[in-house]
Amino acid sequence: MATYKNIKGFGIQYLASDPTNPITGQVWYNSTSKALKGATPGVGAWSSGNNLNTARSQLAGAGTQTAGIVMGGDGGTPSDLGITELYNGSSWSESGDLNNARTSFAGSGTQTAALAIGGVSADAAKTESFNGSSWTEVADLNTGRPALYAVGTSTASLAFGGPAATESWNGSSWTSLNNLNTARSDLSGAGTTTAAVAYGGEPPSALTFTEKFDGTNWTVANVLPTGIFGGWGSGVQTNALLFGGQTPPAAKSAVTFIFDGTNWTTGANLGTAVAQPAGGVGGDGNTALQAGGSVASGYNAGTEEWTVSDFETKTFTVS
Repeated sequence: MATYKNIKGFGIQYLASDPTNPITGQVWYNSTSKALKGATPGVGAWSSGNNLNTARSQLAGAGTQTAGIVMGGDGGTPSDLGITELYNGSSWSESGDLNNARTSFAGSGTQTAALAIGGVSADAAKTESFNGSSWTEVADLNTGRPALYAVGTSTASLAFGGPAATESWNGSSWTSLNNLNTARSDLSGAGTTTAAVAYGGEPPSALTFTEKFDGTNWTVANVLPTGIFGGWGSGVQTNALLFGGQTPPAAKSAVTFIFDGTNWTTGANLGTAVAQPAGGVGGDGNTALQAGGSVASGYNAGTEEWTVSDFETKTFTVS
């Protein structure tokens, strides 16, 4: 008969206390609590961070949880903002403004090398590059549009949606690529120029569609658990997040969905239901940053951080 040691390669340890850093799948007997325990994969949760200096929605973002950047957005009065803020993992500080105040646009890159892409009306084709302190106008999109999404770096980005166009950035110019299979705006995404994923969006209503990009073509993947638009995404194609957004007719969402490259599952909710937020687009899906957006009471200044724990300790019981 197979034993645990035969299957896993090690025996069940007899310990006076739980190990501080067990291997996922490890099982032990705690002689103090008289319980059989094991380490399972970690789970993600949101925690609150310090607020933005300027509350706003329809902003864009880039970077990571400990080195994030957000820019632009709708602040009510004035409606179009150029304000840029940098996050150090604890607090936000203002930096150089965009040359063109804008809303409903995309961001990509890092805190010290970011892009602001597209937007509404006069800003629909404009691209700006950030060097850590100031913005410079660079080459325009081939297809100007608002409500698109972008992933990648300041020298290798992918902009897609708003509604179907896909373009790649090589550090100096944009090249048109194959369109999304489903045209949509206000979508979210994650990944790189050669391994991206796009999900959600509208119209005519909140969409569930997911598509994966291999550097050339978009292919249809498994759908979201529910239709949503105006959320934010981060991570990679095999570990992506969607958080916040809006469901019909006008409900703000606190949902978090997690994509493993094949299927979507539901994770822990945001602390505050929010639509049109921004945040970091980098990372591996185990950490994420969300800031701003619109809430039931108006414009949001709140910040939340997503972190997946290394492991979870479970107690095994007989049922």
